[in-house]
Parts: sequence; structure tokens; C-alpha cells
Amino acid sequence: MRKLSALTVVAALALAACGGNSNADKVQTSTAQEVATETGTVLQLDPASSSIKWKAYHKGGFDPRFGTLESEGNLTLENDAISSGKFTIDMTSLRTDDNAVDIAKTGGKTAADLDGHLKNEDFFDVEKYPTSKLEITSVRSFDPAKDKSVLADATHVISGNLTIKEKTVNIAFPAKVSIQENEVNVQSKFSINRQDWGLTYGTDGDPKDWMISQEVDLEFDITAKK
Repeated sequence: MRKLSALTVVAALALAACGGNSNADKVQTSTAQEVATETGTVLQLDPASSSIKWKAYHKGGFDPRFGTLESEGNLTLENDAISSGKFTIDMTSLRTDDNAVDIAKTGGKTAADLDGHLKNEDFFDVEKYPTSKLEITSVRSFDPAKDKSVLADATHVISGNLTIKEKTVNIAFPAKVSIQENEVNVQSKFSINRQDWGLTYGTDGDPKDWMISQEVDLEFDITAKK
């Protein structure tokens, strides 16, 4: 009976590990593509009205951790459409929301402690790699017949080279693009697999890394202005 009980527990943990709690679009990935040429009117990202949010999970979607990142960059418009864009993400700005960490469960470790853990050599090594970047490679219209999105009003599919710690992967994700006379707003919510960029905790197969979901959600709300 003890052996059966142990196997049951292991099976339950395995099933939990397969699941997640992400409510984001899964990106399509490929090798790095040619970056779109900057043509048209350049609009600069407005930090005051822009945000990047992140969320990560333990296996099974338990105890999510979430916070923010800061960035700078630009979008270009040509014929009332986005033609290119480049964003630099400041990895030193990574912050964990205090509400994401229950110190009663963590043995007293705080959100600031998690920031240090994420910024050191365990994950992003921000002293060596202080920035990441996203460079648009193409933009096409969202096709409801074949494209799916958690965004009820997605308008486009954006493809771009995402570089983290010098590893570049092309990602494609749905977005809602709103263009006005003097500004552009881009909203998206997508999930990446951290291991595509070699983001592991410890050595390959380390139990500490196994306890962390491979999914990381990124939510962009970017406004660029003339």
C-alpha cells in the first residue's frame, strides 16, 4: 500500500507539472530573422504611459511571481501602419511585486530577495547582460479564421527577434494596435519558454529548476508618441 500511495503521489505531481495557469498567447518561435528596415515616421516610446509586466510560475501554476520591467525604444509608421520597431529592456529595472511573495511561505524571504535571485548568475546575470531587446521583423493583419488570441480585439500579429543574454529567438504573437494622429498603442500578452533562451536554474535537470514552470508571461502595453 505504501508503494502504491507513493506512486499515486508521484503521478499527481507529474500531472500538475504538465499544467499551468497561464492566460496568455503561446508565441510561435523560429530562428532569428532580418530586422525590418526603419522607414516612415519615428515615434518614441513614452515611459509614462507604457509598461511591461512579467509573471512566472511554479510547476502546475502554483505560487505565481509577478512584477515589472522598464524599457525604451521606438516604433515607425508608414502608410498608417507599423513598419518597424526596436525596444531595449532594462534588466536591472526588474522588480517583483510585494504582493507576489508571501513571506509566511518563503521563510521570511521578500520580493527584494527574489529580485536579487533573478538578477544574479542564477538567471539573468544583469551585471554581465544589463539589457534585453525586441526588434520587429514583420507585422501582418490578424486573421480570425486562422489566428487565435486571448485578446478579444487583436488586430495584428507581430514578429520580432527577442534577445536575452545574447541568445536571439524570433517570436510571433498577436497584438492590439491602435493608431491615432500623434501616437501608437500596442497591447499584447504572450508566453515564452524560458529554456529557449537558456534560462535555467542550476545545471540541466537540477531539481530546483524542475520545480519552476518553463512558461513566463509577458504583457506589453506600449505607447509611442511623435
